[in-house]
Amino acid sequence: MGEHTTTRPPVFSVVPGAAVHRSLEGRRAEILDLVENAYRLHGAGHTVNPPSYFLRFPDRPASRIIALPASVGGEVGVDGIKWISSFPTNLELGIPRASAMLVLNDRVTGYPFACLEGSIISAVRTAASAAVAARALTAERGAPRRIGFIGTGLIARYLHTYLSELGWDVEEFGVFDLSEEYARSFAGQVLGADRGTAVRVHSSAEELIRSSDLVVFATTAATPHITDPDWFSHHPVVLHVSLRDLSTEIILDSVNVVDDVDHVLQANTSVHLTEQRTGNREFLHATLDDVLTGRFTAPADRTVVFSPFGLGLLDLVVGANVHRWATAAGDATTIDGFFHDLDRYESAGAR
Repeated sequence: MGEHTTTRPPVFSVVPGAAVHRSLEGRRAEILDLVENAYRLHGAGHTVNPPSYFLRFPDRPASRIIALPASVGGEVGVDGIKWISSFPTNLELGIPRASAMLVLNDRVTGYPFACLEGSIISAVRTAASAAVAARALTAERGAPRRIGFIGTGLIARYLHTYLSELGWDVEEFGVFDLSEEYARSFAGQVLGADRGTAVRVHSSAEELIRSSDLVVFATTAATPHITDPDWFSHHPVVLHVSLRDLSTEIILDSVNVVDDVDHVLQANTSVHLTEQRTGNREFLHATLDDVLTGRFTAPADRTVVFSPFGLGLLDLVVGANVHRWATAAGDATTIDGFFHDLDRYESAGAR
């Protein structure tokens, strides 16, 4: 999408958060298709997705900034990087914990052609990824009737929105959060969005898990806090979006599907801790692409855990389309003269 045939660098533009939001509004079904296709491109080898780089700070151990470079071929045709920070102390300042920007690079010249506010794109691709997985992993067992959310922050709200796009006939939503205030606020939002669907605020994670066919983890947990496999004896599908909630015992007792094997086995995720304990990767059964292409069928009589580390290529796919939509709508701000001192190269010819 950033390719061009002239000898000049591409036009550089900025897409701020409000424009990103407008571009994504009303396009959930389209985003689901884009994300599913991105997984298929990745599985077919048409992407480059190096390991994420974590910038950590000895004086601020709870904070981090992550670089996610990637390249997507096929009909998308874009390179770039997401730069996303997580500073939990922001909440005490009254601002969101996470902030992000996305840079898109032209595949012909390597020049950046767009900078987009990235936190909305990141939340959307995370939610769409989970919804694509949920749709595929429940195909053999039927749509869940009881969906439970553990963790009720911004990502959980996006997850609920994209799961709702699947058109399931949900009987009850369950909610649990260490903050009862957050839990009740989230429950109110769900009630407003799904009138007629029962919503229950649970008093414990165990109660919610035992009551749910589909369990969604969207917490900020740094280490496993769910440790008893018996809580999952009814064999739900688990969207382990926050990656560090489940103990090794639960991982080993489940069928495990991941977005990318090498990426998810790092940074002390639950599956990474399981690899460290067992010394092997045999507990990983499939990638999401394996499920989407029919190479693997998730069983209906086992607990199935989807652990998505979050691939930068998904941000690029969504971001490239946001840039296209925003540009068409006149919502992208062009920065004239962003690249300096080009005239002498024009006179000498491209080198």
